[in-house]
Amino acid sequence: MTGPLAGLRVVELAGLAPAPFATMMLADHGADVVRVDRPVPTVAEPDLLGRGRTTVAADLKDPAVRDAVAALVDGADVLVEGYRPGVMERLGLGPEECLARNPRLVYGRMTGWGQDGPLARAAGHDINYVALSGALGAIGPAGGPPVPPLNLVGDFGGGGLLLAFGVLAALVERATSGRGQVVDAAMVDGAALLTTHLHSMRAQGVWNDERGTNLLDGAAPFYRCYATADGGHVSVGSIEAPFYAALLEGLGLADADLPAQHDRAGWPVLTQRFAEVLAGRTRAEWDAVFGATDACVHPVYAPSEVADAPHVRARRTFVDGPGGRQPAPAPRFDRTPSALPGARAAASAEHLREWGLSAAAAAALTDHQREDVSVP
Repeated sequence: MTGPLAGLRVVELAGLAPAPFATMMLADHGADVVRVDRPVPTVAEPDLLGRGRTTVAADLKDPAVRDAVAALVDGADVLVEGYRPGVMERLGLGPEECLARNPRLVYGRMTGWGQDGPLARAAGHDINYVALSGALGAIGPAGGPPVPPLNLVGDFGGGGLLLAFGVLAALVERATSGRGQVVDAAMVDGAALLTTHLHSMRAQGVWNDERGTNLLDGAAPFYRCYATADGGHVSVGSIEAPFYAALLEGLGLADADLPAQHDRAGWPVLTQRFAEVLAGRTRAEWDAVFGATDACVHPVYAPSEVADAPHVRARRTFVDGPGGRQPAPAPRFDRTPSALPGARAAASAEHLREWGLSAAAAAALTDHQREDVSVP
């Protein structure tokens, strides 16, 4: 493995979305991640979030298998799990047991609600965590219901990224103290953290709770998306005065009799006028008009076409790897560059022996491997 995390050993207890995203990032940057999967697959292939792992299929209710997983933890720097609170403790693999065996272990826990609180053991999904964080209530059109921002804010931004950050922060601290610790990453906490700027604007008196009436939620005519003649869309983010002037110039409205940019009473007039003009050309034509300017007007790409966008293609933001075209590892490092990890593959007994497992423990984790772990 290459990357700044080469040499780091991570045990991942298989789960859905947020925790695998965190361990994908660790694997992307060189960590040796062994994923302890259930005997029955929980995700469909190809599983891009599972890239870069070696995998063992294990029934944690089997005492011999559970002991082998505990031995795997003995040689790990990090353990990541995404079960509801109490599950790992009932399996005998909770933080108390694992840190007693391996005091340097960073024990990462990924949940929706956190390890404590009234909802700690309740079921939930991204939309619920984002709703309770206050983020969802700010997203959507005026007069309409909140609109889920896919599952980016809870599962991935407020979940997986938060967990990866917490794990790395704990590893930095361990370099000084020599001791591991538990990282309690909750999606409701992370989604709330992502709204810090929103709360800053509320404190300044420039944001209110009515959706679709604020600077950044689609109300401002210079910060929203517009339809083009071919059924596509362009994004407009011309907030600052020079950028707004470039927008008017590109639209042919520099000398038009229009309301002032920040006259909220005139926003409906500006929105209608901008929409009329932008609907007169295709997305590509507007890209040709604005692409070399500072107007902050750029095409809106669908997921199926974004890899071929000129800037994205030039930076190789998407790469071809096991399972098809996919986002490349990020961020980038100049001295210890990361490479796109390979597909998930069954862990070999030899690999597990390198982690310090006995022959018997390695056999317990590899003798009954699934045959379908590799991504085609």
